[in-house]
Amino acid sequence: MALTNFAGAVAVITGGASGIGLATARALYSKGAHVVLADINTPGLLQAKEQIGQHSPESQGQLLAITTDVTSESQVWELMRQTSATCGRIDLVVTCAGIGRGGPIDTFTASSMQTMMNINFMGTYHCVQAALPAMRQQQAGHFVFLSSVAGKLGVPALSAYCASKWAVRGFASALRAELHGTGIDITTVYPGWVDTPMIHQEENALQLASIQVLLAPDQVASEILQAVIGDQRDLTLAPDPNTASLLEIYKNDPDKAEMMAGASYHKRLARLAGQQNEAAQGLQQ
Repeated sequence: MALTNFAGAVAVITGGASGIGLATARALYSKGAHVVLADINTPGLLQAKEQIGQHSPESQGQLLAITTDVTSESQVWELMRQTSATCGRIDLVVTCAGIGRGGPIDTFTASSMQTMMNINFMGTYHCVQAALPAMRQQQAGHFVFLSSVAGKLGVPALSAYCASKWAVRGFASALRAELHGTGIDITTVYPGWVDTPMIHQEENALQLASIQVLLAPDQVASEILQAVIGDQRDLTLAPDPNTASLLEIYKNDPDKAEMMAGASYHKRLARLAGQQNEAAQGLQQ
């Protein structure tokens, strides 16, 4: 059952202190939704709550902020319990909590990989398990999972990030089939590279992967709301022509897409190595 009117709807948003989560929360609250912000960053969460309230002072919705570590099963269950107790229902869950770290697989530690999977994938899993009882009782609800174009492509130097986002994609596909006919819907979002704090923390990896940041959080948030209204299963946002072209090639010929990505990556590595050698020789002179 499509959620076509956000006024009075109850939305839980993880990663709500910044980036796409904050932008989505702001957009929903401006339309009269009751918004529950969740994030591990308590100061950022409180600042986000204040900002959203100031942005739409006329909104009739409730605005709650609950510190939550999405890797903790008990904390996510408590988040959904508090939401149900306070607001009476859960109509929409948007899983924006995530991290992005890059680098060659040779030096990417097992603990970093586990952290990535725990936040990006298990955080989504915990939200589904904890919100499903309320949605099943209502016989209605909608999940929005944040994957990435990296959940449809193989991006060198972002192998761990890709793995976590492909996991979200596979989980969503299986879950849609499992929940068919229940009134509970899922939109999976595959944005290109968005101007968020996470992106700026990984500028070296972005340079290696030749990634362009062409999306703003508010753009993605607007598209998410339209996708929910239209009960859209796949929301892919790839304004970069190179990424859009590679996505199309990957869909039709994955082997070719992987070879193209690999050749491009190693060409960039060689170019960067040449630049470093020139710089080193210049210093010696």
